[in-house]
Amino acid sequence: MASHPALAVHGALARGVFAVVVLLSLAVLFAPASDVPTAPAGVDKLVHLGLFAALALSGRWAGIAARPLAPLLLVYAAVSEVLQGLAVLDRSVSLADWVADAVGVLAGLALWAWLERRDAAPR
Repeated sequence: MASHPALAVHGALARGVFAVVVLLSLAVLFAPASDVPTAPAGVDKLVHLGLFAALALSGRWAGIAARPLAPLLLVYAAVSEVLQGLAVLDRSVSLADWVADAVGVLAGLALWAWLERRDAAPR
């Protein structure tokens, strides 16, 4: 996709970034309620959207095809919502959060597709 070697698809940097984003998602999605900072209404939806867009985008950069990546991320989003409802996390289960996650996945995949088209265009 990219002309610079550091930005090569499947490269070590791409896989490392994806791993860091996955770890970040685990921290954000599974922190107990007591560790979640308060924020104005709607900010949590933007966090969900941005997090899942980052997962989709970095996953594609790491070389994971969209066909397995999208459903895996959507299942991950659903499972995270169910687990947030457990007493140990004391967070709420939210369909709206899952929808924000899904929109983020679609946005990340769309951005990757646009970047691929842009880079493939004759110059």
